[in-house]
Amino acid sequence: MESFFPVLPEERQVPRLRIWERLRLRGRLNAGRVIVGGFAALILLGTLLLLLPCATRSGESAGLLTALFTSTSASCVTGLVLVDTWTYWSAFGQAVILALIQVGGLGFMTMLVLFSMLVHRQIGMRERMILGESFNLDAAGGMVQFARRVLRVTLVMEGAAAVILSVRFIPQFGFLGGVWHGVFHAVSAFCNAGFDLMGSFGPFSSLMPYQDDPVVCVTVMVLVVVGGIGFFVWDDVLRKRGFRGLERYSRMVIRGTAVLLVVGTVFFFLIEYRNPATLGSMGAGRSLLHAAFQSVTARTAGFNTLDQAGLYEGSRVVTVILMIIGGAGGSTAGGVKVGTVAVILLAIRSNVRGEEQVRLGTRSVPPRKVMQAMTLVAAALLLFVAGSLAISLGEGVPFVDAAFETASALGTVGLTTGITPSLSAFSKLLLIVYMYLGRVGVMSFSVAMMTRRAVQPNVKYPECRVIIG
Repeated sequence: MESFFPVLPEERQVPRLRIWERLRLRGRLNAGRVIVGGFAALILLGTLLLLLPCATRSGESAGLLTALFTSTSASCVTGLVLVDTWTYWSAFGQAVILALIQVGGLGFMTMLVLFSMLVHRQIGMRERMILGESFNLDAAGGMVQFARRVLRVTLVMEGAAAVILSVRFIPQFGFLGGVWHGVFHAVSAFCNAGFDLMGSFGPFSSLMPYQDDPVVCVTVMVLVVVGGIGFFVWDDVLRKRGFRGLERYSRMVIRGTAVLLVVGTVFFFLIEYRNPATLGSMGAGRSLLHAAFQSVTARTAGFNTLDQAGLYEGSRVVTVILMIIGGAGGSTAGGVKVGTVAVILLAIRSNVRGEEQVRLGTRSVPPRKVMQAMTLVAAALLLFVAGSLAISLGEGVPFVDAAFETASALGTVGLTTGITPSLSAFSKLLLIVYMYLGRVGVMSFSVAMMTRRAVQPNVKYPECRVIIG
């Protein structure tokens, strides 16, 4: 992707490539390890805090597995839970979960910039390089300004949504309770986490009690889409003051997101319209709204206004596909990303047409990027199939249900058919690993591929015949 971030004045005189090479050769900078280690430390800290007796309503320790699962799910903005967030965790525990969601959604390097701004500490070149790569960008130029814009827009979006949601929640939960519910769900929705505090209506009810409230549903949908479309996409939109003149990558992500949302909405509406367990009891208007909500939330949000266990099998399969695709790169969303799938589709189109280059408009996609996209999708699919088989065979549940939970963890979505709390310790640990890989694995893989130089072989081997198809 072409870099469209301005270079700061103090950076113009710095030979970035030389500094990068010196740091890399000395082993002092490994962005992949920093990302992996940073999220692991965040999960560990969250686990220790959630193990405290004051983190639960009962005053007893939650236990290692429950605390670790919840901390991983919050830090990796997934939303899968073993216990209901409202009925099980105390105000302190809920605050810990909210903090993990915010830091995990924005990335700890972004939070480092915020902390440095507060203490007036200058961001060094090492932090700039890691920050740039945590956002999957090729250069560190202007990264501090970019991070500041990310924080400002995040504050505005979450703040505005918190006000709207608080107005709707105050009549049910009182002033302080309504404000807390508004803030919690605004942050959870923008970070695509899917954690909710609706346990007072019944454990694991998510947003189903607000099926008839279009304000709550639409507000959450907007937050999910904006958070999942990618930081530098909407930053590009804001800087260009509209959709004209956007970078090609931004246009590709916006179009891909729109296509997935529209296709998903139409599919769920047509398939579930006569399903009495989901849309069958609703009118056309409400059915269309909740079909759209299902299409949005399947792309890594985790909230639900429909019972996922009541979906027809075909709808669950489509939901799994949307969960694996996920949102855009450099966003709060998970999955293999819209841009990755778009590049593969462009490569297929070019191959069918017999074209040598993979084109995106009037520009070509580098062959190395195409190979990276194919490698990432192939690795994700292998993990998905292996995890689904392990849970299905180990727990004795239908493969579709096991695939649903696996895709939800790997895509950091949080949707569930309801079997997660009843799984064995092995399957729960497997989901923990998949949530971590879904959030950190894709990021570190992308950074590793971005920073690794192409190997130039000393010997060119002769070609061999290979039959394809």
